[in-house]
Amino acid sequence: MKSLLRQRPVLIGVVHLLATPGAPRFSGDREAPLRRALSDARALLDGGCQALIVENFGDAPFFAETVPAETVATLALALSAVRALARDVPVGVNVLRNDGRAALGLAAATGAGFLRVNVLVGAAVTDQGLIQGRAAELLRERARLAPHVQILADVHVKHATPLGRESIEDAARDARERGLADALVVSGVRTGAPVELETLARVRAAVPDAPLYVGSGTTIENAAAILAHADGAIVGTWFKHDGDVMAEVDPARVRRMAKLFRGFTPRAD
Repeated sequence: MKSLLRQRPVLIGVVHLLATPGAPRFSGDREAPLRRALSDARALLDGGCQALIVENFGDAPFFAETVPAETVATLALALSAVRALARDVPVGVNVLRNDGRAALGLAAATGAGFLRVNVLVGAAVTDQGLIQGRAAELLRERARLAPHVQILADVHVKHATPLGRESIEDAARDARERGLADALVVSGVRTGAPVELETLARVRAAVPDAPLYVGSGTTIENAAAILAHADGAIVGTWFKHDGDVMAEVDPARVRRMAKLFRGFTPRAD
């Protein structure tokens, strides 16, 4: 499987799972999350995404940290199926809200190449309450279970307010230098909300050597401006029909974005 971090710029498509068993919105159809995951993953791959990330997006309201076993089991089924479909395209996982340990276990069991952690270092006040980073435990478990797995860490993650007073530059440096994140993610304030370009530029200047991705709000209109500072984008909402995050992936939208990414000259180191 290719390494995510060696590609630039990289277009990462999000496979949003429908509600899994036990979640309030679960339909009762155990096969539904898998059917949608494979349909969306196929559209993302056929459209030209260079990587995919699977997340339990339909499970709101989310557990702050440790998710139940049935959630992990459903994610394992979906992640394995998407991995088989993707072949050598990098596939990652994000266990919402912040269960990095479950994500690591899933990557170790399925061969996924990377995971996303919303709060790796520091602490944030969120709609799930207070979430605290667990970098010490996660990095040691990675060394034991799956040293190949790359960690993408959010900086001042969306749907959250940092508990401390550190600037976003200092938060980025801490995630990279003390949390040992392999790459950083900067987002807007909510799902689908665009990142502020000035904020993105500040993070890039603070950690010029770190792979940097935008984690929300990338559209065909702002992608070029984003790629002037970032090494790629994680795109979910805009890829859906009519930009509706709950809809299925629109292959035409994926193709348009992938074409733009292919034609973009990567930034110089």
